[in-house]
Order: sequence, then C-alpha cells, then structure tokens
Amino acid sequence: MKRSAQYSVPDHVDFAGQSPASTHGLTRWLLAHRVAPSGPVADETHSKPNAWWKVMCLTGVDYFSSLAYLPGIAGLAAGALSPLATLFIVALTLLGMLPMYRRVAKESPHGQGSVAMLEKLLPFWRGKFFVLILLGFVATSWIITITLSGADATVQILQNPLLPASLHGQGVTITVIMLLILGGVFLLGFDEAVGVAIPLVTVYLLLNAAIVAVCLDQILTQPHLLDGWLDRLMSSSGGPGGILGPTVVAFPLLVLGLSGFETGVSMMPLIKAEGRNRQEQLDARIGNTRRLLTTAAVIMSAYLITTSFITAVLIPAQEFQDGGQANGRALAYLAHERLGSGFGTIYDISSVLILWFAGASAMAGLINIVPRYLPSYGMAPDWARAVRPVVLVYTALSIGITIAFHADVNKQAGAYATGILAMMVSGAVAVTVSALHRKRRGATIGFGVLALILLYALVANVVEKPDGIVISGLFIAGIIAVSLVSRIFRTTELRVDRIVFDETAQGFIADSLEYDGELNLIANQRQSGTTDEYEAKESEQRGLNRVPGKADVIFLEVDVLDPSDFSHVLKVQGVSVGHHRILRVGSPAVPNALAAVLLALRDGTGIRPHCYFEWAEGNPLGLLLRYIVLGRGDTAPVVREILREAEKDPDRRPRIHVG
Repeated sequence: MKRSAQYSVPDHVDFAGQSPASTHGLTRWLLAHRVAPSGPVADETHSKPNAWWKVMCLTGVDYFSSLAYLPGIAGLAAGALSPLATLFIVALTLLGMLPMYRRVAKESPHGQGSVAMLEKLLPFWRGKFFVLILLGFVATSWIITITLSGADATVQILQNPLLPASLHGQGVTITVIMLLILGGVFLLGFDEAVGVAIPLVTVYLLLNAAIVAVCLDQILTQPHLLDGWLDRLMSSSGGPGGILGPTVVAFPLLVLGLSGFETGVSMMPLIKAEGRNRQEQLDARIGNTRRLLTTAAVIMSAYLITTSFITAVLIPAQEFQDGGQANGRALAYLAHERLGSGFGTIYDISSVLILWFAGASAMAGLINIVPRYLPSYGMAPDWARAVRPVVLVYTALSIGITIAFHADVNKQAGAYATGILAMMVSGAVAVTVSALHRKRRGATIGFGVLALILLYALVANVVEKPDGIVISGLFIAGIIAVSLVSRIFRTTELRVDRIVFDETAQGFIADSLEYDGELNLIANQRQSGTTDEYEAKESEQRGLNRVPGKADVIFLEVDVLDPSDFSHVLKVQGVSVGHHRILRVGSPAVPNALAAVLLALRDGTGIRPHCYFEWAEGNPLGLLLRYIVLGRGDTAPVVREILREAEKDPDRRPRIHVG
C-alpha cells in the first residue's frame, strides 16, 4: 500500500458482496449457493467436493440407466445382429468417446466442457452467439433428458401388472410428481443428490449383474438356445453387407446411450482433489475426472456387450416389436421371464427409480454449465448464478414441457437425440481443432473421423425425426432472446468485482490528495496519446467545466478490450506522458469502468472524487446502441446513471461535471 503523510491509497478495492444482505430468510436460503463464472477462479464449487466415484454415481444415473432401454432398441433395430451393432458402440466408446472426453477434461478443467474449448475459436460477439447456440443444444438435451427420463419411468410404472387400475391414464400427473420430487432433492443440495444416486446406481448395477449371470448360465447349460441364435444370425446376415446395414441403422439410436460423458465433465468442480497448491489440486481433479470417465465407460461397455448378447439369444424377435413385452424394456422382460415375478418386480422398481433420477444427472449438468456463462455475459440476471433459483426455473420448465408433450416418450425422443448428438459433435470438433493446433496428426485424424461418425448420426436423426431440430431451434431462440433482453436491462450495472491499483497509480492518487486534499479527474478518450493532446484536453476542461484554476488533475482513460464481455477485475495502471499523469484501465465498457474506478477511489481514500466530461456528439439512440454493442457511447449520462444505481445516497456519490 502506498502511503503519504496524510493519505493512504489501497492496492485494491472489492465490490463483490457489498450489496446489503437480505434480511428475508427465504431469500438468503435461495441465494446461499452460487456457481462461479467460467474460467479459473478462486472458489469454483457451490457444494462440498465429493470423491470421484460418488460423482460418478450422480452422472451414472443417466449413463447406466440407459441399460433399461438400449438392449431393447438394439434388438428392435438389428434383430439377431444386435450384439454386433453393440460391439461397434463399445468400440466407439472406448476408442473414440472416452479419449475425446479425457481430452476435454484436460483442456476445460473448470467444468465448462467442450463449450469453453469452442468459445476460444471465435472472438467478441461471434464467440458469444456461438456459445448461446451451443447452450441451446445443451438446454435441449438436458431439459429433455429430465422430462424424458421421468416419462420413461412413468411408462415402466404403468406397464407393471401390480399397478392399481385407477392410476392408468395418469401418466402426466405421475411424471409431474416425480419432477417435483427431483427438484426438491436439488433444493436441499448436491450432497443430498449424490446421497440418493449412490444406492440407486449400486442396486441397479447389482440387479443387472444378477440377470446377466443367470441368463449366461442358462445359455451355457442349454446349447439349443445358442444354436437357435446362431441360426438366426446366419440367416439374417447374408454376408458383410447384411451385417453392416443393420449396424448402420442401429448406430444413431444406440449412440444416445453415451450421453453421460458430457455431464461427467461438467461436474468436475464437484470432484474432490488434494494437493499442496492450486496447480496440484487442478491436476488431481483432472486425473480423478479421467478416472471417473474411464471407470464408467468400462462398466457400461461390459454391460452393453453382455446384455445385448443375452437379449438377442433369449428374447423372441416379435417381443421387441411395438406391443411386445420386451419393447423398450428387454432386461425387465428377462428379469420376469428368467428370474421370476418377485425378482422382476424388484427390478421394475429399481428401473423406475434410476430412470426417474436420471434427470438428476442432467439437472446437475445444467446447474454447472449454464450459470457459468449467461450471467457472466450479462445475459441473465445475476441471481441466475444461485443454485436454488435455477433449480426452480428448470423444474418449472420441465413440468411445462411434460404437460405440453403429454409425458409421451416418443414425442420427446427426437429433441433429446438432436441435443445429445449436437453436444457430441461439438465435443469432437473441439478436440479435433485442439489436436490440430498441437500438431498431433494421428489424434487430428482420429478425432476428425469421430466427428464425422457423430455428424452422420446427427444428420440421420434429423432426417428421421425433424421435429427434434425444430424444438432445439426454439430453445436456441429462447436463450438468445432472453440473453439480449437481459443484456439491455443490465447495461447500467456496475459489473465490477474488484479494482486493482498498481504502485504508480497509487502514487499519483496519493500525490494529488497531498497537493489539495481533492481528487479531480478528467475523462479522456485517448487519440494520439501525446503531450499536446493532454495539454489541449486539460485546457478545454478547465474552460468548459470551470475546474478550479489551481486544482491538481489526473486523466482517467478506459481502453475497450472485448465489448462482448460483461464483468471483470479491473486493473488501473499509472502512466506518465510528459508532466501529465494518467490512470489507464482496460474494460469491456467505458462508462461502467469509469463509475467503478470513481467509487473505488471514494471507498479507498474517503474522498468524493470529481470527474469532468464533455458532451458526446451524435444521436442519443445511436450512441446508446453503440454503447451496448461496442462498450462506448454517450459516456457522461451513463456514468451518472450507474453511480445513481450503485450509490443511493446522493451525498456520497462521486460528482459528475459535463460541459
């Protein structure tokens, strides 16, 4: 800290958390946990970190729950060839998706996923709109995951023969109740969500292991079962083309079972990591996330291979068709058929619970991704960083979609697939570009091929179910519209969390205070930056605004960096040009930075500063638009309005003079 005989100037002034705390208990509870902005920050988590295997269970409620329907989808799409189609998916998982998301985890260790990697490709507003489009697909996939999982769980309930007749036809009501309970779990906190996920995943995997073990034993002890499948396989294959065709058809449907990877990466800040310093902790978190992804992929791959095999061998082809008992629930069919109705009912209950809670993985992903971007861009209210309010928003949105689609699984499937596949394509493109920049030829080719495979799946899905891209477009349009409106309404916010003064700037301020006990600053838009410019500017302001003749003055300048950004830690640098002293700061917007520096000077020194402007030339509406888009416009009135909103007491506001 720079000190003079009478005045002291701090090296920084904090604004974060200076707004009065709400005295309302409900408001304090709602805003208690907040998601940090994107990028490396001091405090990343909004919940106590958990061991990687616990977080894996939270992501696994989505990933592993796909066992409830993937074997049935494979049997319906590929018939006797479904184990071969599944082998292709397993190869894609272990050789493509897993390496891809391990790289994503390495390059976005703060949980932003492939969105953060792609954001770097485009500067300024283009990058922001690109992120908004990606977030539209993210919102599509994860919101629909919540509603689709609830609707799928409802289907499992309604198909159970023990269900009372009075509940038939109440699918929407049952789904809405499950969504309310899911939202209630997240209102309690992430620890509670993890606590629910662990037993659900453990029990479900153990029940599936029991089904696999019993069915494999029956296949091995009854050779005619295997012989029958081999006969069907030979008769349906008809050579390499006969094998490739069903596999290609089934692939876009089966690849949807890989949706758990993106949520796994998004939950990185929730993974516990130890280390002696921040870098070691970050490296440990990346390692633990990779361990999570690898373990989940290996477990799922083993189950996919074994379950597709037993369902292809033991379930008659007609049962996979619409109206068949194995349609969409192949393993539940085997549980009842091969292990008895008692075990089958237990399996049905477990399937319902994990499908219901599969939405928890998507909810966690939404909480960890969207609030990291929109509020930081000024494209959502600042309270959108708080966990509980956004849980309420997502829950309400999910209920609305459920009612709109009448809790129909088929009506939502297209949008779900479009969102998931778009996210996978974006991830593949991100790691391909990353490998290209790192000059890794083999990785570039491999990830490029993966991107093309996933792009094929996306295009095939859009062609098959074009309503999915329409729904995704609505999500994207909604996010862009809300973002632009929010950005306009937030133009007069202070936007700054901290002002940092370098030693030279501290010296200028202390010297000026020592000279006359006041702070007089002239706002200047730098042109040539020469001594003549500052001489003319000072002479002009002393004439226009009647700056006291003997008053000491300091120039205050703002360099606009990226006007599409919103909030920053601002660094004030002291610069000398001849005998003139300048406080220079880089910021996304001129008026907000000027107001923040003036308030920081007041708070840091106890002296109300005076700042002198001249009127801008031009149409006021044009200047306003220029300010919103480019960060500069009719500066003086906007600075005053920002100060008026930030400081309610007129007697404490920095004084603005315009001539």
